[in-house]
Amino acid sequence: MGILRSFQIGVSGLQAAGSGMGVVGDNIANAGTTGFKGSRAEFQDVLATSLKGIDGGDQMGAGTKIAHIKPMMSQGDIARTESMTDLAINGNGYFQVDAPFGKGYTRDGSFHFDKEGYLITGDGYRVQGFASNDKGEITNKLEAIRLGNTTIPASATENVEVSMNLDSRAEVKQFNPENPDETSNFSHSVTVYDNVGTARVVSLYYNKTGNNTFEYHAMVDGKDAAGGEEGKMIEMANGTLVFNDKGRLQEEQVGSNSFNFNNGATPGQNIKFSWGESIAEGGDGLQASTQYGSGSAVARHTQDGSSAATLASMSFSDEGILTAVYNNGEDRDVAQIGIAKFENNEGLFKVGKNLAKESKNSGQAAVGKPGEAGRGEVLAKSLELSNVDIANEFVNLMTAQRNFQASAKTITTSDQMLQEVLQLKR
Repeated sequence: MGILRSFQIGVSGLQAAGSGMGVVGDNIANAGTTGFKGSRAEFQDVLATSLKGIDGGDQMGAGTKIAHIKPMMSQGDIARTESMTDLAINGNGYFQVDAPFGKGYTRDGSFHFDKEGYLITGDGYRVQGFASNDKGEITNKLEAIRLGNTTIPASATENVEVSMNLDSRAEVKQFNPENPDETSNFSHSVTVYDNVGTARVVSLYYNKTGNNTFEYHAMVDGKDAAGGEEGKMIEMANGTLVFNDKGRLQEEQVGSNSFNFNNGATPGQNIKFSWGESIAEGGDGLQASTQYGSGSAVARHTQDGSSAATLASMSFSDEGILTAVYNNGEDRDVAQIGIAKFENNEGLFKVGKNLAKESKNSGQAAVGKPGEAGRGEVLAKSLELSNVDIANEFVNLMTAQRNFQASAKTITTSDQMLQEVLQLKR
């Protein structure tokens, strides 16, 4: 029985070494696979036979077997690319995709958009993330990332904010809407948008009416006004700016305000004008427009309207946020990549195509945003390379080869011994 047992031991060595060669070969074959995690074969001895029974001691081994194939979850190198839809995870976590078998998980971030605007893998599986609302704010709603409508509607101007200085040395003038240029101390223009997204030029005229007091008059050319005459300015809003003796904005007094544009615009559009937070509004006047003894000038002005626009470009940020940029200069956040975290990454079940699915050993996926609660960060225009070290795998390959040869030698030697036994009768 001893010689025959050595055959079995040798065969177990061949089987184990062959399986180990398979693991090493798989690592080498996937050295160029994006996001691939290498594995390591782990062996165990087979239950031994004790020559002394239950007393133990003087035990004879029965060979070896492959016990575990341990995934090596170390971070792969990050390579920069030129594709804006290439994403890499630096740290813990997986991208979640909607696969035929359910939710799949991958470290391969080589994505692209399909004809319906969905962000998909190379196999057409939709990538999951957090959608934005109508205002472009990222929500906690998890769904397939989709670019959606590439056109955004027009937005009527509701607010105009001006930061400026009015010259306190100006002379008092009586404003005449028939001759605004000659009867005002200062003027400038802002572009606003009506309810259908048509750009309209509003001219703001300022005239000093007394110490620390200026009137403003918002006027448009008659060609933009309902029933107006081109070349003739029509007043659509007015009010008063009151400053204190230090030149700070004390109060804004609103007069009339009703913009009646022509050609499809809704009558009576209200546009709120602001020159900063006045003292009467709870401010200190330092962050508002001023009246100092220097020339009148506009530092900046902003407005919140826009024309209808189509998609011009898009990009992912390093937070995994997909931002769409439109040809009117407006940008809007569309979605944010979701990152799935597991209690035991090594317990994931590989299903091929660079995908894995959750198992009893991995635990359930907890999907959150990049960088939150231990999840890795997302790098745009990047891909994670395989973490396989070719040099180490070649060493493992040679080790497995030597083990296989040694086990084969055990079998050939046992065969020679058995032949000697069979020749004893001759």
